Amino acid sequence: MKKTIYMIIFTALLSSCHIYRNYQRPERLPMDSLYRETENIHTEDSMTLGDLPWQEMFRDTLLQNLIRYGLKNNTDLQTALLRVDQAKAQLKAARLSFLPSLTLSPQGTLTRTDGNKAVKTYELPIQASWEIDLFGNLRNAKKGVQVSLLGQQAYQQAIRSELIATIANDYYSLLMLDEQIFISQATLEIWKEQIRTMESMLRVGEETENAVTQARASLYELEATHNDLLRQQRETENTLCTLLGMTSRSIPRSSLAEQVLPEKINVGIPLQLLSRRPDVVQAEMALASAYYTTNQARSAFYPNLTLTGSAGWTNSLGQAVTNPGGWILSAIGSLTQPIFNRGKLISNLRVSKDEEQIALLDYKQTLLNAGQEVNDALYATESAQRSLESHRKQCKELERTVQTSEALYRTGNATYLEVLTARQSLLNARLNVTSDQFTRCQSIINLYNALGGGCE
Repeated sequence: MKKTIYMIIFTALLSSCHIYRNYQRPERLPMDSLYRETENIHTEDSMTLGDLPWQEMFRDTLLQNLIRYGLKNNTDLQTALLRVDQAKAQLKAARLSFLPSLTLSPQGTLTRTDGNKAVKTYELPIQASWEIDLFGNLRNAKKGVQVSLLGQQAYQQAIRSELIATIANDYYSLLMLDEQIFISQATLEIWKEQIRTMESMLRVGEETENAVTQARASLYELEATHNDLLRQQRETENTLCTLLGMTSRSIPRSSLAEQVLPEKINVGIPLQLLSRRPDVVQAEMALASAYYTTNQARSAFYPNLTLTGSAGWTNSLGQAVTNPGGWILSAIGSLTQPIFNRGKLISNLRVSKDEEQIALLDYKQTLLNAGQEVNDALYATESAQRSLESHRKQCKELERTVQTSEALYRTGNATYLEVLTARQSLLNARLNVTSDQFTRCQSIINLYNALGGGCE
């Protein structure tokens, strides 16, 4: 009989050996050609832009102070840290599940009949229960909690990385708006002075009423644009304050011209995204968790061995009450083998397998999304640089155009409408240069974030 039992257990162990395997990263991931070819971009296997600490990426001390404050006070990041702490507590509980559980259950009774002397009985038992993990149920549960912890840590890192990038983007948005407001204000002053001059010339008959009204109309349009820039500046400050976890206030900042970002951009190889991108790591941990859940569903088909026992002190031995009492000991071993459970175990296994396949598809899609973000940020960086160079050349040409138009106007060889048109074109070109500077900074920040930059 013993040989038969041992043979059954041995056969079950052999048939269930796959439930003891650790999770392995799936093959045939979409890694080939994940990055499109771009100009002036380094893809050798070395330190990437995402490997830079954020203190080296952003050298503006005022921006660094804002990032430090945000990392300490942002509510989303604090919530993510609490989720990590919860996962750590769950992992500790899963590890302790391998140990026996102990319960102290003291009992006492007091009985008195027909005026006789009261009879006191008591028991002081300690009960123990120990589930023997023959077929990996507890092991897979612990492994599942472990990868859940890693997933929560990856989520916390994703929040951290996104927070740093968002703070930097909002900060540079403020710098761009400051520059645009400065250009707009300077243009308004020049325009107002020119209108005063034209009004004086109109009074002596050297200027037409049409030219003056056109100049005033352009001034009002510039004032409306300037007011809209002031609104955007205030809203951006309020948004940044909310992100930092503070009430709305003025944000101390430098200027766009003072910003220094890395010139050499290295994105490394696509394989590095598997370990650098927090969202990719989180998706893989979700896949690993589904893998161990499937193993748990498989282990439910095999016997469950539980040992229970109790030891204690009692003064009620059989029908006799003695004082002092004596020891009471018991031990039980049970082996439970599912036979017919209305298809519940089969259904659970099928559901777990489907969830594992869904997690695998989500993992692949997350990797594809990461590659897209890197490609978009790479091309945006190059495109912004080209646009910046073109708009700078445009500004130089338009400055010459304005000088020529003003000279021709003074000699009567050009209308003031031509002067207004030239000045308006120059203003738009200067605003475009500022916008291109911001776009380039934003693209580099987005690339830094897409490569997993900002993680600890």
